[in-house]
Amino acid sequence: MAIAVEALASSPVFFSAVLDYARGMVSMYGDNPRLASIFASQQRWLMAQSGLALHHDRDPEDLFSGLYSGRFINYAVANDIASRNTAASFVQEMIAYRFAQYTVSPPTKRNRPIEPTDAALDYVWKWMLAHLAILDVLDGRSRVATLTQDPTQFGRLQAAVAHALVGNDKVRRPGPTFDLFTWVNSGGVVMDDLFSRIGTFDPEAERLAIGSVSPSDLSERFMISKTHLKRIFDKAALLGSMGWERTPGRGGVWLSKAFIREYWDYQAEKFALIDRAFEDKIFADAEEATPVTYGRACAGI
Repeated sequence: MAIAVEALASSPVFFSAVLDYARGMVSMYGDNPRLASIFASQQRWLMAQSGLALHHDRDPEDLFSGLYSGRFINYAVANDIASRNTAASFVQEMIAYRFAQYTVSPPTKRNRPIEPTDAALDYVWKWMLAHLAILDVLDGRSRVATLTQDPTQFGRLQAAVAHALVGNDKVRRPGPTFDLFTWVNSGGVVMDDLFSRIGTFDPEAERLAIGSVSPSDLSERFMISKTHLKRIFDKAALLGSMGWERTPGRGGVWLSKAFIREYWDYQAEKFALIDRAFEDKIFADAEEATPVTYGRACAGI
């Protein structure tokens, strides 16, 4: 049985696990900044997931199914992810950076299917396992083991997750401060970095101090201009979502309870969505699913 989003949104144990997840995402970004930047804004993240879903939805009996530039562009526009020009540019960028490639044997000269490269698939595989590992800790089930034992199931799981993400308004529009970060290139990983700095977590505190933050360092590490970063921070400060203990841009930084709640609710919705997809696509078809066992880690879940 999938974990309810309400349970995740009310569990400090889950949020503490999410902070570990944020640290992991920042680390993954450092391993391959160019590839990770695809997932560092909401729009690019949704486009990447959508493209992979179209690829994984391919019917071997239908030569014209799968991921084509035109099909991807139409999907992005129909689901209000991006304009036609933005979606087309994204496809060309993925090919240019060798995160996607045209297949060797297209069905016709005019129809050229696109497929993700191993580097792109490996990144999304790790992204998926990071989520499943946290879910396993919470309820004692065996999602990671189940998927790694039969990785051929990954494609149908990824496609189900992607389509659900695209259709979920709470994931796509969690709140005003969250949107400030995630609709700017690399803004998402900057937000993850801020949350990864939370140490002792008090869900009742109006503000949580995260220590010193250097905008210059963030700009350099995450390939985001100082101007864009300053604009995000200034707008977040006007919303009362973050601020500095002393001079703006220097010294200790705090995050507001409301901003933390936006991030927490978003993660709860996303993790619950992934869990439901896993339940429907993997556990439901397993001949013998591991029984659910609840331990200390999931107290309150």
